[in-house]
Amino acid sequence: MLFKFALIAVLSRLFGAAPGSALRTALSLAQAGEFGFVLLAQAGGVGLVDEALLQPVLAAMLLSMLIAPFLINYSDKLVLRFVASEWMLRSLELHQIAVTGMATAKHVVLCGYGRTGQNLVRFLEQEGISYIALDLDPERVREAAAAGETVVYGDGARREALIAAGLARASALVISFPDVPAALKILHHAHAINPALPVIVRTLDDVDMERLQAAGAAEVVPDTFESSLMLASHALVLMGVPLTRVVRRVRAVRESRYSMLRGFFRGEGDSAADTAEHRQPRLHSITLAQGAYAVGKTLGELDLAAIGAAVTRVRRRGIRAGEPAPETRFEAGDVVVVLGEPDALEAAEIRLLQGTK
Repeated sequence: MLFKFALIAVLSRLFGAAPGSALRTALSLAQAGEFGFVLLAQAGGVGLVDEALLQPVLAAMLLSMLIAPFLINYSDKLVLRFVASEWMLRSLELHQIAVTGMATAKHVVLCGYGRTGQNLVRFLEQEGISYIALDLDPERVREAAAAGETVVYGDGARREALIAAGLARASALVISFPDVPAALKILHHAHAINPALPVIVRTLDDVDMERLQAAGAAEVVPDTFESSLMLASHALVLMGVPLTRVVRRVRAVRESRYSMLRGFFRGEGDSAADTAEHRQPRLHSITLAQGAYAVGKTLGELDLAAIGAAVTRVRRRGIRAGEPAPETRFEAGDVVVVLGEPDALEAAEIRLLQGTK
């Protein structure tokens, strides 16, 4: 038995098994083989198995013991080769996620392990916060996992993957890729699995901020706004503005959910082909000439909010007033800056100038 045990252990190590795994495999197989040999010897001794049959059976047992290390070490590849169904692929995927996330609790579940996700992980590691990342790029997963990072192949938009990643035991969920439909699916599953879990979502701009917040996102971080904040903060510091004041202004913008940064003046260089871009709120300047409907009326009376528009600034005789109050009364020559989507801006201009819509 000792020879068989050593032989199986050596074969297991030759084909990539870890030392502990090789020993456990060898021990179990050797014990099973020894038990089989004992049974055959007893059966042959009392004449239950013919001598002509005994030798082929013993040879088959020995061959099966020799083949077992190959089957164990290449089991996943063999299954995928002969039973490569979607169900089997999903089962293996969920198994790997569950194995990785089984020992974690109070961790961060990270959907997406691109550059943004990897940068986030560096901060988490510095604070000693555990995490498990799901990503659909097999090459990225292979490289990162080989480097010892806690990333597995999995689709965060699947409920089963989130459960396997330990979402019910997690402290936070971060969606680091800017895919709104996928983010909405993840938010739906996350709310069902762990309603109290805070979810942070990354987007490219502010087009779908309200949808994501309504779906349960605790924070929505638009790339465009954050890059604008960083650019502004560096510029202000270089211009001599005290750092504490810059930090205070940046914090105020974030606390107001980027309200100060919403909207922009479009130009000829801005593409209007993309549907999402077309829906993005923008700014539009409207000059109130003598005789315009809005002259003499207050902002509250015009009720532009009912058509989806908002007045952000009023320029009067060269002076700009931000965030005008509802009692602000318009005068001839005022330049009214309106925020809204294209249809709302068109309706607001008609109401300000003609009084219809």
